[in-house]
Amino acid sequence: MNGRSTAIRRALLAAAAVALAAGCTAQAAAPGGSAGGSPAPAASAAGAGSASPSSGAPGSSAAPSGQSSAAPSVSGSGGPSASASPAVLAKGTENEQVREAQARLRQLGHFHRSPTAFYGAMTAEAVSAFQGRRGLPATGDVDAATWAALVAATRQPTGDELRPPTTNEVDTPDQRCTTGRVLCISKESRTLAWMVDGKVVSAMDVRFGAVNTPTREGTFKVDRKERTWKSTLYHSDMPYSMFFSGGQAVHYSADFAARGYNGGSHGCVNVRDEARLAQVFAQVRVGDKVVVHW
Repeated sequence: MNGRSTAIRRALLAAAAVALAAGCTAQAAAPGGSAGGSPAPAASAAGAGSASPSSGAPGSSAAPSGQSSAAPSVSGSGGPSASASPAVLAKGTENEQVREAQARLRQLGHFHRSPTAFYGAMTAEAVSAFQGRRGLPATGDVDAATWAALVAATRQPTGDELRPPTTNEVDTPDQRCTTGRVLCISKESRTLAWMVDGKVVSAMDVRFGAVNTPTREGTFKVDRKERTWKSTLYHSDMPYSMFFSGGQAVHYSADFAARGYNGGSHGCVNVRDEARLAQVFAQVRVGDKVVVHW
Protein backbone atom coordinates (compact mmCIF):
# COMPACT_ATOMS: atom_id res chain seq x y z
CA MET A 1 0.00 0.00 0.00
CA ASN A 2 2.81 2.44 0.90
CA GLY A 3 4.70 1.54 -2.28
CA ARG A 4 1.64 2.20 -4.42
CA SER A 5 1.02 5.58 -2.72
CA THR A 6 4.62 6.55 -3.32
CA ALA A 7 4.33 5.69 -7.04
CA ILE A 8 1.12 7.72 -7.42
CA ARG A 9 2.69 10.68 -5.61
CA ARG A 10 5.72 10.60 -7.93
CA ALA A 11 3.45 10.46 -11.00
CA LEU A 12 1.46 13.49 -9.84
CA LEU A 13 4.64 15.47 -9.15
CA ALA A 14 5.95 14.65 -12.64
CA ALA A 15 2.69 15.76 -14.27
CA ALA A 16 2.78 19.04 -12.33
CA ALA A 17 6.34 19.67 -13.50
CA VAL A 18 5.29 19.18 -17.16
CA ALA A 19 2.32 21.55 -16.69
CA LEU A 20 4.48 24.29 -15.21
CA ALA A 21 7.01 23.98 -18.05
CA ALA A 22 4.19 24.39 -20.63
CA GLY A 23 2.74 27.47 -18.89
CA CYS A 24 -0.79 26.08 -18.66
CA THR A 25 -1.54 27.05 -15.05
CA ALA A 26 -4.55 29.33 -14.53
CA GLN A 27 -3.78 30.99 -11.23
CA ALA A 28 -4.99 34.50 -10.38
CA ALA A 29 -2.27 37.13 -10.40
CA ALA A 30 -1.28 38.38 -6.97
CA PRO A 31 -1.34 42.18 -6.46
CA GLY A 32 1.81 43.78 -7.78
CA GLY A 33 3.27 40.59 -9.23
CA SER A 34 2.80 37.50 -11.38
CA ALA A 35 0.74 34.42 -10.61
CA GLY A 36 1.34 33.05 -7.12
CA GLY A 37 3.22 36.22 -6.06
CA SER A 38 6.53 35.21 -7.60
CA PRO A 39 8.50 37.83 -9.58
CA ALA A 40 7.43 38.27 -13.21
CA PRO A 41 9.99 37.01 -15.73
CA ALA A 42 11.88 39.65 -17.72
CA ALA A 43 10.84 39.85 -21.39
CA SER A 44 13.39 38.59 -23.87
CA ALA A 45 14.59 40.80 -26.74
CA ALA A 46 12.46 38.87 -29.22
CA GLY A 47 9.53 38.24 -26.87
CA ALA A 48 6.09 39.76 -26.58
CA GLY A 49 7.36 42.36 -24.13
CA SER A 50 8.70 44.44 -27.06
CA ALA A 51 5.16 45.44 -28.11
CA SER A 52 4.71 48.36 -25.73
CA PRO A 53 2.08 51.10 -26.37
CA SER A 54 4.74 53.41 -27.81
CA SER A 55 6.25 50.86 -30.17
CA GLY A 56 4.07 51.78 -33.18
CA ALA A 57 2.13 48.54 -33.14
CA PRO A 58 -1.33 48.51 -34.81
CA GLY A 59 -3.65 50.67 -32.75
CA SER A 60 -0.88 52.95 -31.49
CA SER A 61 -1.67 56.67 -31.78
CA ALA A 62 1.96 57.76 -32.02
CA ALA A 63 2.43 60.00 -35.06
CA PRO A 64 5.50 59.79 -37.34
CA SER A 65 8.12 62.34 -36.47
CA GLY A 66 9.73 64.82 -38.80
CA GLN A 67 6.58 65.65 -40.81
CA SER A 68 5.46 69.27 -41.27
CA SER A 69 1.90 68.14 -41.99
CA ALA A 70 1.16 64.87 -40.25
CA ALA A 71 -0.37 62.09 -42.31
CA PRO A 72 -3.95 61.35 -41.24
CA SER A 73 -4.24 58.48 -38.78
CA VAL A 74 -5.98 55.24 -39.67
CA SER A 75 -9.52 54.98 -38.32
CA GLY A 76 -11.43 51.78 -37.70
CA SER A 77 -10.53 48.50 -36.04
CA GLY A 78 -7.52 46.40 -36.83
CA GLY A 79 -4.14 47.32 -38.26
CA PRO A 80 -3.36 48.04 -41.91
CA SER A 81 -2.61 45.22 -44.30
CA ALA A 82 1.06 44.78 -45.10
CA SER A 83 0.26 44.38 -48.81
CA ALA A 84 -1.67 47.63 -49.36
CA SER A 85 -1.60 51.25 -48.23
CA PRO A 86 -4.32 51.84 -45.66
CA ALA A 87 -7.15 54.25 -46.42
CA VAL A 88 -6.58 57.02 -43.92
CA LEU A 89 -9.43 59.30 -45.00
CA ALA A 90 -12.57 57.93 -46.65
CA LYS A 91 -16.31 58.48 -46.96
CA GLY A 92 -17.87 59.06 -43.58
CA THR A 93 -14.74 60.45 -41.94
CA GLU A 94 -15.26 63.77 -40.17
CA ASN A 95 -12.31 65.61 -38.64
CA GLU A 96 -9.99 68.58 -39.14
CA GLN A 97 -7.68 66.59 -41.42
CA VAL A 98 -10.57 66.23 -43.87
CA ARG A 99 -10.99 70.02 -43.73
CA GLU A 100 -7.30 70.47 -44.54
CA ALA A 101 -7.48 67.97 -47.41
CA GLN A 102 -10.50 69.80 -48.85
CA ALA A 103 -8.71 73.16 -48.58
CA ARG A 104 -5.66 71.75 -50.36
CA LEU A 105 -7.84 70.20 -53.08
CA ARG A 106 -9.56 73.57 -53.48
CA GLN A 107 -6.18 75.23 -54.06
CA LEU A 108 -5.72 72.88 -57.03
CA GLY A 109 -9.22 73.47 -58.42
CA HIS A 110 -10.57 70.01 -57.57
CA PHE A 111 -12.93 71.03 -54.74
CA HIS A 112 -15.39 73.87 -55.33
CA ARG A 113 -17.05 74.39 -51.96
CA SER A 114 -15.97 75.60 -48.58
CA PRO A 115 -14.24 72.91 -46.51
CA THR A 116 -16.75 71.16 -44.27
CA ALA A 117 -14.52 68.65 -42.43
CA PHE A 118 -16.91 65.89 -43.60
CA TYR A 119 -15.75 63.37 -46.22
CA GLY A 120 -18.70 62.90 -48.56
CA ALA A 121 -19.27 62.09 -52.23
CA MET A 122 -17.99 65.48 -53.46
CA THR A 123 -14.73 65.05 -51.55
CA ALA A 124 -14.31 61.53 -52.90
CA GLU A 125 -14.79 62.82 -56.47
CA ALA A 126 -12.23 65.56 -55.88
CA VAL A 127 -9.73 63.06 -54.50
CA SER A 128 -10.28 60.73 -57.47
CA ALA A 129 -9.64 63.62 -59.87
CA PHE A 130 -6.43 64.53 -58.05
CA GLN A 131 -5.27 60.91 -58.00
CA GLY A 132 -5.93 60.58 -61.73
CA ARG A 133 -3.84 63.67 -62.45
CA ARG A 134 -0.97 62.32 -60.35
CA GLY A 135 -0.99 58.80 -61.78
CA LEU A 136 -2.25 57.28 -58.53
CA PRO A 137 -5.02 54.67 -58.28
CA ALA A 138 -8.27 56.67 -58.41
CA THR A 139 -9.86 55.09 -55.35
CA GLY A 140 -11.41 58.26 -53.96
CA ASP A 141 -9.81 57.51 -50.57
CA VAL A 142 -6.81 59.38 -49.21
CA ASP A 143 -4.13 56.80 -48.47
CA ALA A 144 -0.59 57.60 -47.34
CA ALA A 145 0.71 58.05 -50.91
CA THR A 146 -2.17 60.37 -51.87
CA TRP A 147 -1.71 62.46 -48.74
CA ALA A 148 2.02 62.83 -49.40
CA ALA A 149 1.36 63.87 -53.02
CA LEU A 150 -1.33 66.34 -51.95
CA VAL A 151 0.90 67.97 -49.33
CA ALA A 152 3.77 68.21 -51.85
CA ALA A 153 1.54 69.85 -54.49
CA THR A 154 0.03 72.50 -52.18
CA ARG A 155 0.88 74.92 -49.38
CA GLN A 156 -0.37 74.93 -45.82
CA PRO A 157 -3.94 76.35 -45.95
CA THR A 158 -4.58 79.68 -44.27
CA GLY A 159 -7.33 80.23 -41.71
CA ASP A 160 -9.54 81.85 -44.36
CA GLU A 161 -9.01 78.89 -46.69
CA LEU A 162 -9.96 76.41 -43.97
CA ARG A 163 -13.07 78.40 -43.00
CA PRO A 164 -14.02 80.71 -45.91
CA PRO A 165 -16.78 83.29 -45.46
CA THR A 166 -19.07 81.65 -48.04
CA THR A 167 -20.25 78.16 -48.87
CA ASN A 168 -20.10 79.03 -52.56
CA GLU A 169 -16.87 79.97 -54.27
CA VAL A 170 -16.80 83.72 -55.00
CA ASP A 171 -17.00 84.44 -58.72
CA THR A 172 -14.43 86.49 -60.60
CA PRO A 173 -15.62 90.09 -60.16
CA ASP A 174 -17.43 91.70 -63.07
CA GLN A 175 -15.40 94.49 -64.66
CA ARG A 176 -17.95 97.01 -63.35
CA CYS A 177 -17.05 95.96 -59.80
CA THR A 178 -13.33 96.75 -59.98
CA THR A 179 -13.51 100.45 -59.11
CA GLY A 180 -15.17 102.33 -56.29
CA ARG A 181 -17.50 100.98 -53.60
CA VAL A 182 -19.62 98.15 -54.98
CA LEU A 183 -22.01 95.43 -53.91
CA CYS A 184 -20.95 92.93 -56.59
CA ILE A 185 -23.62 90.22 -56.90
CA SER A 186 -23.06 87.15 -59.07
CA LYS A 187 -25.97 84.97 -60.15
CA GLU A 188 -23.49 82.44 -61.49
CA SER A 189 -21.79 81.73 -58.15
CA ARG A 190 -24.71 82.91 -55.99
CA THR A 191 -22.46 85.19 -53.97
CA LEU A 192 -22.33 88.83 -52.93
CA ALA A 193 -18.92 90.47 -52.63
CA TRP A 194 -18.64 93.84 -50.91
CA MET A 195 -15.74 95.46 -52.77
CA VAL A 196 -13.79 98.66 -52.28
CA ASP A 197 -11.38 99.78 -55.01
CA GLY A 198 -11.24 96.32 -56.57
CA LYS A 199 -10.61 94.46 -53.31
CA VAL A 200 -13.10 92.04 -51.70
CA VAL A 201 -13.77 93.26 -48.16
CA SER A 202 -16.47 90.71 -47.32
CA ALA A 203 -18.40 87.97 -49.11
CA MET A 204 -21.53 85.94 -48.45
CA ASP A 205 -23.96 83.48 -50.03
CA VAL A 206 -27.10 84.90 -51.66
CA ARG A 207 -30.38 83.66 -53.10
CA PHE A 208 -32.39 85.31 -55.86
CA GLY A 209 -35.97 85.71 -57.04
CA ALA A 210 -38.09 82.83 -58.24
CA VAL A 211 -38.93 82.31 -61.92
CA ASN A 212 -42.02 84.53 -61.81
CA THR A 213 -40.31 87.24 -59.72
CA PRO A 214 -36.70 87.40 -60.99
CA THR A 215 -34.00 89.62 -59.55
CA ARG A 216 -33.17 92.32 -62.08
CA GLU A 217 -29.68 92.42 -63.57
CA GLY A 218 -27.64 95.51 -64.31
CA THR A 219 -25.89 98.42 -62.61
CA PHE A 220 -27.78 100.25 -59.84
CA LYS A 221 -27.18 102.39 -56.77
CA VAL A 222 -28.24 101.95 -53.16
CA ASP A 223 -31.35 104.17 -52.95
CA ARG A 224 -31.98 103.79 -49.24
CA LYS A 225 -31.13 101.67 -46.21
CA GLU A 226 -33.52 100.30 -43.59
CA ARG A 227 -32.17 98.53 -40.50
CA THR A 228 -35.60 97.03 -39.86
CA TRP A 229 -38.26 96.75 -42.53
CA LYS A 230 -41.38 94.73 -43.28
CA SER A 231 -42.49 94.15 -46.85
CA THR A 232 -45.62 96.14 -47.65
CA LEU A 233 -46.60 93.55 -50.28
CA TYR A 234 -45.70 90.23 -48.65
CA HIS A 235 -45.60 91.29 -44.97
CA SER A 236 -42.31 89.51 -44.37
CA ASP A 237 -39.43 90.89 -42.31
CA MET A 238 -36.49 92.32 -44.28
CA PRO A 239 -33.72 93.21 -41.78
CA TYR A 240 -30.69 95.16 -43.04
CA SER A 241 -32.40 96.15 -46.29
CA MET A 242 -30.37 97.99 -48.92
CA PHE A 243 -32.77 98.94 -51.73
CA PHE A 244 -31.29 99.25 -55.20
CA SER A 245 -34.09 98.80 -57.78
CA GLY A 246 -37.58 99.84 -56.79
CA GLY A 247 -38.76 97.36 -54.18
CA GLN A 248 -35.82 94.99 -54.72
CA ALA A 249 -33.20 95.02 -52.00
CA VAL A 250 -30.33 93.10 -50.47
CA HIS A 251 -31.56 91.89 -47.06
CA TYR A 252 -31.29 89.13 -44.47
CA SER A 253 -33.73 86.25 -44.95
CA ALA A 254 -34.62 83.90 -42.10
CA ASP A 255 -36.22 81.61 -44.69
CA PHE A 256 -32.95 81.38 -46.63
CA ALA A 257 -31.09 80.64 -43.40
CA ALA A 258 -33.56 77.84 -42.59
CA ARG A 259 -34.30 76.30 -46.01
CA GLY A 260 -31.33 77.25 -48.15
CA TYR A 261 -31.86 77.07 -51.88
CA ASN A 262 -35.09 75.12 -51.55
CA GLY A 263 -36.90 78.46 -51.66
CA GLY A 264 -36.61 81.78 -53.47
CA SER A 265 -37.37 85.46 -53.02
CA HIS A 266 -39.87 87.78 -54.69
CA GLY A 267 -37.00 89.49 -56.47
CA CYS A 268 -34.79 90.56 -53.57
CA VAL A 269 -31.25 89.35 -52.96
CA ASN A 270 -31.51 87.17 -49.85
CA VAL A 271 -28.57 86.75 -47.45
CA ARG A 272 -28.45 84.00 -44.81
CA ASP A 273 -25.46 85.20 -42.76
CA GLU A 274 -27.06 87.89 -40.60
CA ALA A 275 -23.94 88.85 -38.66
CA ARG A 276 -21.84 89.30 -41.80
CA LEU A 277 -24.58 91.30 -43.54
CA ALA A 278 -24.92 93.55 -40.47
CA GLN A 279 -21.23 94.44 -40.76
CA VAL A 280 -21.56 95.26 -44.47
CA PHE A 281 -24.79 97.21 -43.84
CA ALA A 282 -22.86 99.45 -41.45
CA GLN A 283 -20.22 100.17 -44.11
CA VAL A 284 -22.37 100.66 -47.21
CA ARG A 285 -23.54 104.21 -47.97
CA VAL A 286 -26.53 105.44 -49.90
CA GLY A 287 -25.28 106.03 -53.44
CA ASP A 288 -22.82 103.09 -53.48
CA LYS A 289 -22.92 100.99 -56.66
CA VAL A 290 -24.77 97.68 -56.98
CA VAL A 291 -23.92 95.32 -59.83
CA VAL A 292 -26.05 92.21 -60.44
CA HIS A 293 -24.54 89.99 -63.14
CA TRP A 294 -24.12 86.46 -64.44
